[in-house]
Amino acid sequence: MSRRKGLSLEEKRQKMLELFYEKKDFYQLKELEKLGPKEKGVISQSVKEVVTSLVDDGLVDTDKIGTCVYFWAFPSKAETTRKRKLEDVEVRLKTAKKRLTASQIKMKETQIGREDNSDRTEALNRLGELEESHCQLTEKIQKYKDSDPDVLQKIVEETEVAREAVNRWTDNIEAVKSWCRTKFFIEEDTLNKQFGIPAEFDYV
Repeated sequence: MSRRKGLSLEEKRQKMLELFYEKKDFYQLKELEKLGPKEKGVISQSVKEVVTSLVDDGLVDTDKIGTCVYFWAFPSKAETTRKRKLEDVEVRLKTAKKRLTASQIKMKETQIGREDNSDRTEALNRLGELEESHCQLTEKIQKYKDSDPDVLQKIVEETEVAREAVNRWTDNIEAVKSWCRTKFFIEEDTLNKQFGIPAEFDYV
């Protein structure tokens, strides 16, 4: 013959609450340890632990009168407690929804101006070409620095033209970055990363 399965802690809590709600009276712990097994099948050794957990959760009230400690719980308070908890949850949910909406709006705003477009692509491509040209001209200067002065002078002039062109594009890019920072409050590091601008990017 199989033994009857014991009650879980949650089942014991529920049964002791039922006891309080049904009796609508005040009890000392010793009285509850007698009523628990008799009325609800909660063994006396578990009553103290169960009642203490209910007190901790605010489901059962307790107070010391003289030298005696009494416990009680009424359905009206349970309903009020549940209503208050529900209101708290609703307030937290409403706050969380507001934060989510604000985050979504901010995310959309930060995407403005970051979209891929032909102007951005052209600017980045041109920047790459000018940087490559600058490197090539610098190598030529090093190669011919001890050679024909006329050749060297021509290379210097070409380098100056390229340098001015690079700096003009640098001005344009800096102007766009400044506009984005002012308009959308985007940090420079974020802009550089989003547009693929290297950290060492600067005037030449």
